[in-house]
Amino acid sequence: MAVPARKVSNTRGRKRRTHYKINEKTTTTCPKCGATIKPHRVCPKCGTYKGKEVTTETKAE
Repeated sequence: MAVPARKVSNTRGRKRRTHYKINEKTTTTCPKCGATIKPHRVCPKCGTYKGKEVTTETKAE
């Protein structure tokens, strides 16, 4: 079984874990309504993608 011969020091362990960080999510603004959206997705507010109407909202009465 693979077992380390010596204890890994705190510094060495922390050096290895320097890349384990959370990145901020990338967002863009919708050119039509100005809402904050994820890139390459249909805008949930106005339903457009790349300036074209993709979805139409139907309101229930």
